[in-house]
Amino acid sequence: MATSAQITGTWILLALYVMAVLYLVFKGAGKTKSISDYALGSVLFSPVAVGLSLAASMTSAATFIINPGFIANFGISGVLSYAIFLPLASMISLVILTKSFRKHGQTVKALTLAQWIGKRYDSKRYAFFMGILALLLLTFIVLIVVALTKVLAQALNLDEMNVMIVIVLFVFGYMMYGGANSMVYTNAIQAAVMLIVAVILLTSGFEHFSNGVQGFLDKLAAIDPVLVKATNPQSPLFRDFFEIIFAQVVVGIAIVVQPHIITKSLLLKKESDVNKFLVTAVIAEMLFFSVVIAGLYARLEFPNLMVDGEPLANDNIIPAYVVQVFADGTVAVLVGLFVVLGLIAAGMSTLEGLVQSVSTTITSDLIQPLFGRKNFTDSGLIKINKLAIVVMAAVTIYLAYGQLISPKLSVGIFAQNGVYAYFSAAFVPVIFGIFFKDVRVQTVFAASVTAISVHFLVYYGLPAWHEIQPLSLEFFTKFIEGPVRNPAIAASSAIVISTLVGLVWHLFNKKNRNLA
Repeated sequence: MATSAQITGTWILLALYVMAVLYLVFKGAGKTKSISDYALGSVLFSPVAVGLSLAASMTSAATFIINPGFIANFGISGVLSYAIFLPLASMISLVILTKSFRKHGQTVKALTLAQWIGKRYDSKRYAFFMGILALLLLTFIVLIVVALTKVLAQALNLDEMNVMIVIVLFVFGYMMYGGANSMVYTNAIQAAVMLIVAVILLTSGFEHFSNGVQGFLDKLAAIDPVLVKATNPQSPLFRDFFEIIFAQVVVGIAIVVQPHIITKSLLLKKESDVNKFLVTAVIAEMLFFSVVIAGLYARLEFPNLMVDGEPLANDNIIPAYVVQVFADGTVAVLVGLFVVLGLIAAGMSTLEGLVQSVSTTITSDLIQPLFGRKNFTDSGLIKINKLAIVVMAAVTIYLAYGQLISPKLSVGIFAQNGVYAYFSAAFVPVIFGIFFKDVRVQTVFAASVTAISVHFLVYYGLPAWHEIQPLSLEFFTKFIEGPVRNPAIAASSAIVISTLVGLVWHLFNKKNRNLA
């Protein structure tokens, strides 16, 4: 339970935060005259600001709040997965893909990833298909809303449902107006706060290193020896190196093709700014990803994962840790309040990016093609975009309610399943569109359909079939058993198989063209 000082301080902090955000939104809204301004901005942004914006929107509440809970539950194996292999793969992918995508993106003048894919392959139907799949990103929006709810409900001792509804109404409300012009500013400020909070969280457990790294590991081992092992057979996410390394590297490479990540470089107006943008983003990202180590500190703080006699759910661990560790003394309370602000910033930054990208996709890639592009004025599209955000808010409240009431281990599993399915389907068309020439739309469409089919077949179909007729694949069956399954297994399978399908189809078409 938060103390009265923590509650009062959090209210003051929130009031200041809300005023600052509304000022920036008001400032950006005046420069948003079209759907293009909303999606890409009409302001000349600093590459450092855009880099920090990318780092903030790419990391999110999952990294600061949800994933450390997995680390608290399952130990060092989770650190290897979430703080080393996934970040390394995603950062290398980001650097390689950004420059090439930016060149193609500027050429086709795309506002969204679905639009980029449609123009790259000259297919409005394919763009529409990818626009529909982009709705899967609503699952990630739900994750962030739930994570923010957990933090604020703990810090203010309020009912989670009420907090969740207020968060959705506030964020979705102001995102109806500012768009990219305000988002880059808010993201850059949020990223600066997150950098400081990342350092605070990483150093909050330094007392446990009084006897060195080995002493720290010995403390964890005293709670449960499996916490200090490289693999954790008892977990649903980090059972072996296939799950920890291979699956996460494949996912890390593909994760960059999410629209609120890969399209961020299009905000830069000058090519000379790209390197500075990437250096800023990568340095900030690596620090952000390392925050999951705080989950180990939380496990030492709550050895039995209990607080006040009640078991701690995965998504409540970091909020409870912050409230407890930063409760004694004026300085500690002030630092704790700043950490709460950082956790809020971690969630808000990505939430803004997702609301912007998904609403723009609904407007530009679904509604506009259905009713004819020439039937809408700029002001009309802005109004439709606002209506799309209202509908998204209603759906988010409904889904978040379910995840607050009865999550399967964590809202993180729910979100990963949706988001991983989306970028599995987007991976081949983006990669082939950047690096290959003369790729037919049938090739990449087949790859996307394969990806989405394989993902959900592995996640839902194989476990259901295994219950009826046990499979004899000894290596693979452990990944489809149990009430909680790892979406990274489904996604990595989908990405690898769909890439092979795309390559075979492309080479076959190329051979036939040569013979002709």
